[in-house]
Amino acid sequence: MRAGLVSVTFRKLTAGAIIDKAAECGLTCVEWGGDIHVPHGDLAVAHEVGRLTRARGLEVSAYGSYYKLGESEAQGLSFAKVLESAVALGAPVIRVWPGKKSSADADEAYRKTVECDALRIADLSHRAGVAIAYEFHAGSLTDTAVSARALLDATVHPAIFTLWQPPVGLTEEECLEGLGLVIGRLSHVHAFNWWPDSAHRLPLAGGAVRWERYLSFLRSAGKNPDVLLEFVPGDDPGVLQQEAETLRGWLELSHPPY
Repeated sequence: MRAGLVSVTFRKLTAGAIIDKAAECGLTCVEWGGDIHVPHGDLAVAHEVGRLTRARGLEVSAYGSYYKLGESEAQGLSFAKVLESAVALGAPVIRVWPGKKSSADADEAYRKTVECDALRIADLSHRAGVAIAYEFHAGSLTDTAVSARALLDATVHPAIFTLWQPPVGLTEEECLEGLGLVIGRLSHVHAFNWWPDSAHRLPLAGGAVRWERYLSFLRSAGKNPDVLLEFVPGDDPGVLQQEAETLRGWLELSHPPY
């Protein structure tokens, strides 16, 4: 498992500063966001950020596009533009949002709209050698693991995967059960320690017991995803070193020598 960083963790920093921070902290890959650091359709920026990332010995893990299935195309964000940026960046995966309605609020027609758009963009991505991965998040059709699994089952495609992150407020057992439902199509993992809700961003080390169980579960299933730090206490770049050391330590332990 590679330890990395989601660029939106530090929206106020330049791409160059994020690359420097990640490299200095021993991280090995970056998921670049399409909202600030690699804007959709700006291919010159995408090429340059990809080049700078690799020049520092890092890899591009993914492109966090914020494209919303069943919504964005009608609102003026063409997926073709997103895909062009991802290819220019050198991203192997594009993160997309599975709509903007929660599973409780989405009727069958809405789910079908999201599913059809997912399959459409998956075909486009697959031809370009890129995969897509669903955001695993509240306010979308992946707000529960059961709904996420239903979406995956309805969109079986060689280019469709999903992210995972521990839903805030659930127990370890509930999180593990949910991870088990989507692990067969897992792309990568976002790591943070928010408890008891998203308003309380705590040091990653405080979630050691939970995270070591999640990582052990992944290893037992033969999965080796990138694990990317997403947000840190106080959005403070000064704590990245400690957060990165914590994550790297866990990942080293999750692959013990035999």
